[in-house]
Amino acid sequence: MPISQAQFLRSNLILLAGAAIALLVIVIAAFWLTRASERQFDEVVAFRETRSATADLLSLAQDAETGQRGYLLSRDAAYLRPYTDAIARFEPTLQRLKASAGAAELAQAEVARLEDALRGKLAELAQTIALAQRGVWDEAIATVRQGSGRYLMDEVRDGFGKIIAQSEQRLQQAIAGQETASARLRWTIVLGALVITLFAAAAFWTIMRYTREIIAARSEVTALNIGLEQRVQERTEALTRANEEIQRFAYIVTHDLRAPLVNIMGFTSELEATAAPIKAYFDAGEAATPAVLEEARTAVAMDLPEAISFIRSSTRKMDGLINAILKISREGKRVLRAEAIDLPAALQAAAAAVHHQATENGDGITVESPPLKIRSDRLSIEQVLGNLLDNAIKYRSPKRELHVVMRAKREKSGWVVIEVEDNGRGIAATDHERIFELFRRSGAQDKPGEGIGLAHVRTIVRNLGGDITVSSELDAGTTFSILLPPDLSAVQRSTST
Repeated sequence: MPISQAQFLRSNLILLAGAAIALLVIVIAAFWLTRASERQFDEVVAFRETRSATADLLSLAQDAETGQRGYLLSRDAAYLRPYTDAIARFEPTLQRLKASAGAAELAQAEVARLEDALRGKLAELAQTIALAQRGVWDEAIATVRQGSGRYLMDEVRDGFGKIIAQSEQRLQQAIAGQETASARLRWTIVLGALVITLFAAAAFWTIMRYTREIIAARSEVTALNIGLEQRVQERTEALTRANEEIQRFAYIVTHDLRAPLVNIMGFTSELEATAAPIKAYFDAGEAATPAVLEEARTAVAMDLPEAISFIRSSTRKMDGLINAILKISREGKRVLRAEAIDLPAALQAAAAAVHHQATENGDGITVESPPLKIRSDRLSIEQVLGNLLDNAIKYRSPKRELHVVMRAKREKSGWVVIEVEDNGRGIAATDHERIFELFRRSGAQDKPGEGIGLAHVRTIVRNLGGDITVSSELDAGTTFSILLPPDLSAVQRSTST
C-alpha cells in the first residue's frame, strides 16, 4: 500500500528523534573521552619535554667540562668555545626543565638538587678557568686534581638519572592512559555509528518508498533542464557572435562607405574651384585676356572631366558596396527549407560544376566521404561549396598544379564536418579571422574580387546553425572546415521556442 504523506512525516520524525538522541549521547561521550585523551596527550608532551631538557642540560655540563679541560691542557683560549657556548645556553635550558617538570608534576626536590649540583659544577669550572686566565696554571690544575669537580659531576649525573627515570615511568603511564582513552573513543564512535546507521537505514527505506514517483518526475525535469541549458548556451553563443559581427559590420561599412564619400566630397570641392575660371571668362566676355581664356579651356578640357570621372568611380564603388550588403541581408531573410541531403552526392555535384576549371589548372577534385545524410537547406549547401571551390581555383599557387580534396564525416556528437582542402597559395595566420569579414581580402590583390564571398559563406553557414573555420599556412594550402547540425529542423525549433 502506498505510504501517505502523513505516515511519511510521522515515521521520519520518530526516526529523526531517535537518531538525534543517539547522536547526543555519542557527542557527550566523545567530548568527555576527547578531553581525557587531550589531558593524557598534554602529560606525554610535558614528560617528553622534561626528558629532552634534562638530556640537553647533561650535554651542556659535559661540553663545559670538555672546554675547561681542553683549555687547561692546551693553554689555548680557542678550546674554551664549548664552555662559553654551554654557559650561554645553561639558564634558558634550566628554566625549560623547571617549566616542563612543573607541568609534568614531577618532584621539585629532585630538580632543586640537580640545579644545586649543576651550579656547583659550573662554579668549580669557572674558578679553575679564572685561575688559568690569571696565569696561575699550576694552582688551576691542582684544583682539578683535588676531585671536587668529579664528585659534583657524579651528583649531576645521578640527578639526571633520577629525573629521567621518573619521567620515563610517568611517560609510559601517560601513554597507556592515552591509548585507553583512544580505544574507548573508537569503540564509542563505532557503536554510535552502528546505531545511527540503523536509524539511517530505516529512514532510507521509508524515503525510498515515498520518493519513487518523485525520482521519476525529477529525472524528466532534469532531462528538460539539460535541453534548456543547451538551448540557452547555444543562443548565448549565437547572440555573442551576432553582436561581434554587428560591431565589425558597423565599423567596416562606415569605413568603406565613407572612403568613396570623402572622394566625392573632395572632387565636388574641386568642381567648385574649377567653376571659378569659367565664370571669370564668361564675366569678361569679349574683353577676356588670353590668360583667362586659357584657364577656362583647361578647366573645361581637363579639370571638369577628371573630377566627374573620379566622382563616377566613387559612386560606382558605393553602389557595389551597397549591393553586396543587400545581398547578405537578403540571404539572412530567405526562408530555409530542411530536406534530406545525400552529402557524397552533393559534394560530387559541386565538384562537377567546376570540373573544367579544376582540370584545366590541375588534376581535378577528389571527393572522400562515407555514405552520409543530413537534413539541411540544399541551396545553402550548394552556395557554400561552390564559393569555396571557386576560391580554391582562383587562388591556386603558380608553383604547382591545383589539387582539391573534399571530405565529409560525422563527429561523435552527431554533427557533420565538411572539409575543403587545397594546395593553393595559403593564407597568413594573421588573416584567418579577417577573411570572413565583409570587404576584407588577404594576400596579394592580384585577383578580381570585392571581399564578399567568405563573409557571405559564414553568414549562410551560421544561418544553418553551424560554423566555419580555416587552417592555413602561406604557400602550403588551405583547409576550410564546415560544422553543421545533423538536422536543421531541430535547430529551427530550438531557436523558435
